[in-house]
Amino acid sequence: MGRGKIEIKRIENSSNRQVTYSKRRNGIMKKAKEITVLCDARVSLIIFASSGKMHEYCSPSTKLIDILDQYQRTSGKKLWDAKHENLSNEIDRIKKENDSMQIELRHLKGEDISSLPYKELMALEDALENGLSCVRAKQTDVLDMTRKNMKFLEEDNKELNFIVNQQQMAYENAREQMDHGYQRARDYSSQMAPFSFRLQPMQPNLQERM
Repeated sequence: MGRGKIEIKRIENSSNRQVTYSKRRNGIMKKAKEITVLCDARVSLIIFASSGKMHEYCSPSTKLIDILDQYQRTSGKKLWDAKHENLSNEIDRIKKENDSMQIELRHLKGEDISSLPYKELMALEDALENGLSCVRAKQTDVLDMTRKNMKFLEEDNKELNFIVNQQQMAYENAREQMDHGYQRARDYSSQMAPFSFRLQPMQPNLQERM
């Protein structure tokens, strides 16, 4: 007996639904890969599960955006509004500018210049000379600023040395005055020594009387 026809409807049991989704997803992914190899077809497949998880497949050497652009041109249906088209054009423009700047940077480094015509080589030489002049001018500014800073530091150092010397002199003068005052006090004490006297008891010594 052959298998009965399965009715296609939503599977109510969540576990069975998840198992069926995994099997069918793997099967359709396998078919997409097979038709890519067997028939040299360009295939792009996107699947979103009920949980929101995404699974995708794209043929080798194929980008999803290229397939979508081809679909838009072939079907005549607009996938992008004017805002997205302008954004895409702006991205393309920036990419081209970046590529051009990368090429110019390599030329300024002296790379890939063997195929450049004479006019472009002359323009490159002018650009390098202008850049070198700007670098030298900047170096001169930096050196001038360094000299000015050194001069300011030297003046500050002189001023600090003057202040320190003044404080040192004031300290030495104060110390000399203190030493001089101490010496005068000692001299005065020495001069007053001959005039010192002893107090004698007013009563005679009782022991002598006895």
